[in-house]
This record gives sequence, structure tokens and C-alpha cells, in this order.
Amino acid sequence: MEAFLVSTGLVALAEMGDKTQLLSLVLAARFRKPWPIAWGILVATLFNHALAGALGSWVTTALGPDVLRWVLGASFIAMAIWMLIPDKLDEGDGDAAPRAGVFITTLVAFFLAEMGDKTQVATVMLAAQFNAWAAVVAGTTLGMMLANVPVVWFGDRITRKVPIRAVHVVGALIFLVLGLVAILA
Repeated sequence: MEAFLVSTGLVALAEMGDKTQLLSLVLAARFRKPWPIAWGILVATLFNHALAGALGSWVTTALGPDVLRWVLGASFIAMAIWMLIPDKLDEGDGDAAPRAGVFITTLVAFFLAEMGDKTQVATVMLAAQFNAWAAVVAGTTLGMMLANVPVVWFGDRITRKVPIRAVHVVGALIFLVLGLVAILA
């Protein structure tokens, strides 16, 4: 249960102001069809985080406990620093009509945007730390949905009221503490 709860909280915080959250806002504003967008986010996140969690679980078998402890500690501290760097949505072809529909467009865009993203890297690290693939993937997926689905429905009203910088600082502090605990434990 700890792996699930920590994963949910960390990813929900890490996702605030992230490029995939901005992508959710853009998709919602452009297509105005929240259900296919939400389902696209869910399927893309499940697939992406399942792969990331599998990689994290594999890392625990490939590295010895001492090496893993230092790698995880350094990775969590690096993630704390990364949390303080704001994301910007990359400029893309915003006027292209979705040929495959809103769901497939969201699924592909979200999956690609998540590659190498903070939350994907966090999923790898959390799966390695907790060695609980299913709990981590379920938690990180829930965290993504908690951060992105309200944006799909309520979009601009939410992003104006949430102090994104404060959320990033809190997330960075949590990652820093996890890094220090991993190294010192």
C-alpha cells in the first residue's frame, strides 16, 4: 500500500504544470470532448507506466543492493532538481485535424509526450525502490489521472488558481527527502 500511495502522491505533484498537463489543457480546448481525451490519457499512461515500471523492477535484479541504493538516491535528488525546472509545451502542428479521432490522437500524443518525462522517470525509480510493479504502476497512473483529468473538464479555471511553483517546490522537497533516505538508509 505504501508503494501505491507514495507513487500516487509523487506523480500527481510532479505532473502539476508538466507538459502532459499542458497537453491535456490544449486537447480539451481544441476538441471539447472530455471523455475520449480522458480515456486516451488513461490508456497511454497505463501502457507507458507499465513499461517504465517493468524497467524499474528489472533494475533491482541487475544492480546489487549497495549500487542500487546510491543510484536511487542520486536519481531522486536529480528528480528534485528537475522538478524546479518548469516545462513548456513544445510547439507542434496545432492546426492539423485528427485523422484517427480524438481518442487515438490523445493516446498517441500523450504516450509520446510522456516518453522521458519526469513522471515516467519517477515511475522507473519508484518501481526500483519499492520492487512492487503493480502497486507503483497503479499509483503513478492514478496520480496522472488526478492531475490531468480535472484539467480536461475544468481546464483554465484550475490552472489559474493552483500555485504551480509551490507545487513544484513541495514535489522537489519530497523527492529530495526520498533521495536522502535512500542513500542514508
